[in-house]
Amino acid sequence: MVAAAKESGVNTLIVQVRGRGDAYYRSRWEPRAPSLANQPEAFDPLAVTIAEAKKAGLAVHAWLNTSLLANLQELPADARHAYNAHPEWLMVPRPIASELLKLDPADPAYRARIVEWSKGDLTELEGLYLSPSHPGVQEHLYNLWMDVVERYEVDGVHFDYVRFPNPYFDYSRAALDRFRAEVDSGLSDAERQLFARVAATDPLIYTTVYPDRWDRFRREQVTALVERIYQGVKQRKPHVMVTAAVFGNDEDAFTRRFQDWKLWLERGILDAVALMAYTPDTEVFKRQIAIARGFSFGRQVWAGIGAYRQPVESTLEKVAMARRIGADGIVLFSYDSMVRPSDTHPSGDYLKRVGAAW
Repeated sequence: MVAAAKESGVNTLIVQVRGRGDAYYRSRWEPRAPSLANQPEAFDPLAVTIAEAKKAGLAVHAWLNTSLLANLQELPADARHAYNAHPEWLMVPRPIASELLKLDPADPAYRARIVEWSKGDLTELEGLYLSPSHPGVQEHLYNLWMDVVERYEVDGVHFDYVRFPNPYFDYSRAALDRFRAEVDSGLSDAERQLFARVAATDPLIYTTVYPDRWDRFRREQVTALVERIYQGVKQRKPHVMVTAAVFGNDEDAFTRRFQDWKLWLERGILDAVALMAYTPDTEVFKRQIAIARGFSFGRQVWAGIGAYRQPVESTLEKVAMARRIGADGIVLFSYDSMVRPSDTHPSGDYLKRVGAAW
């Protein structure tokens, strides 16, 4: 991998070290990834990658999936995995929220119901998600990032899935309780009593009456996590970059994923966004990168290209376009798709062809 990157003119590797609540490094907080089961216990993929990359003069950024916790079709078996150890941390969809509020999260039926409902929405759901509204989740994720930064000589740490899956989530007990407390603090005694009576039969009443405020609350949970991790990284190692993969469609990111990446750039709580402008349409790609550049506030914008879904010629067209409109970097997603044979490039020489041309 390092040799292929070096040969192709790549200068940075963004390597996934947290996939689905598991670790491709020696984590103090989460279990080892099941796909490493046949590897020697001493094998540390992140440590090996850093050592090899440094010899080749390449930077290494550790990529951690944030809220995405587990695949729906292959649920975690390890008792230490958060899915099993902390079911109360799971995001909950609105249609079954009232039903789940009557269950103890420790009851296996609680998780089973979330899984069952989620399997009916596979077009938009990649899996089960952690709730950033839960203080335990915020603490756990912060500890993961600090663990990597403190123990590995990475050049950057990279957020992915730092968002909600869609607006149906998160109606978990922790999120509803915190939102209710926030709203109640601004109500009169009579208003609080009225809401309390209604909430006894309709626990979602606060989110129904204050939909815009509810959306803002959910957005703020994600932003608070990004900001806390950014500050923690910079306190420990100021030179380490903090970056995030974000939705190329800024409106969709803001309204449906509660991922306010424009605000993150404005506040300076990210060093760069890697815009997932994965569309094969170069005009759409151009527009998305240009919008991000317009809201960069002096931070970097990296143009993410979906190499996995388009031919080499289309990728190179987007590389040229990204340079023309002033992108600060180019991210090709993903390595596997560019070095393994597929229907779109049977020879498996995609990365070599890009490297030879750009």
